[in-house]
Amino acid sequence: MKNIVRVSAAVLASIALLWSQPAATSGRARGYLTSEQTSGVVRIVLPAPTAGDLRYQADMAIFHATRSLKDSPRWTLAQSDDNLSIAGLLHAFRCALGLTLTPSEAPKLAALIGRANYDAGAAANVIKVRYQHKRPFQVAEGDVCVSLLGKARLEHSPDYPSGHTALSWDTGLILAELVPEAASDILARARAFGQSRIVCGVHNASAVEAGWMTGTAVFAMQSDSPEFQQDLDAARLELRALRAHVTSKPTECEAEAETLSKSPY
Repeated sequence: MKNIVRVSAAVLASIALLWSQPAATSGRARGYLTSEQTSGVVRIVLPAPTAGDLRYQADMAIFHATRSLKDSPRWTLAQSDDNLSIAGLLHAFRCALGLTLTPSEAPKLAALIGRANYDAGAAANVIKVRYQHKRPFQVAEGDVCVSLLGKARLEHSPDYPSGHTALSWDTGLILAELVPEAASDILARARAFGQSRIVCGVHNASAVEAGWMTGTAVFAMQSDSPEFQQDLDAARLELRALRAHVTSKPTECEAEAETLSKSPY
């Protein structure tokens, strides 16, 4: 009975944490997938590492090695990538897309990402609850790039997979589909967004890899949804019109590119 209570508490904590992010505003639309589809992703993603195995050892070695990035430009970027709201995601991808957008400026794109991310979050939560894997800072001492309050909230959400990574990778795949000529830049930035969780010290590397796998599986299933395809077409037209008059990337993009080029994460 105690185990059931602990798992039930973990379910509620994981769901509350992910959907308390700014992306989960009240009135947010449901996703494109059924609960059976999102829960089935657990069969696709590798099981979480177990204490002492080679993946676990690699995770801890990476956690310790990346603590040296504290207060570096890459650390600062990772702190910015903690923002999982739709506005935060659009900001993160601004350089890859070549323009700065807000949800109000691209409402069809924002709605598409919001619904898609609901699916990615639901799939990630099922896996989190299945494995109950600890975050690296719960296993070893080390600085993290979030506030003390943020760290305390993360204590109640399992590590594996990274929800930030699942949602940002799903978003990256969507944007790459919408703007195929910028797909390489978009997916490189989506990868870096996930790796920011490693830099922050709030997720293990294996959890980030599992987040990429989760986002990929969700996107594949979403692509089979007629409703998703309809919204994708609407967002494509909207984004094409917005990009038509852009002549240069945001001014800070060169600095961001340099930061990412100098870091292995």
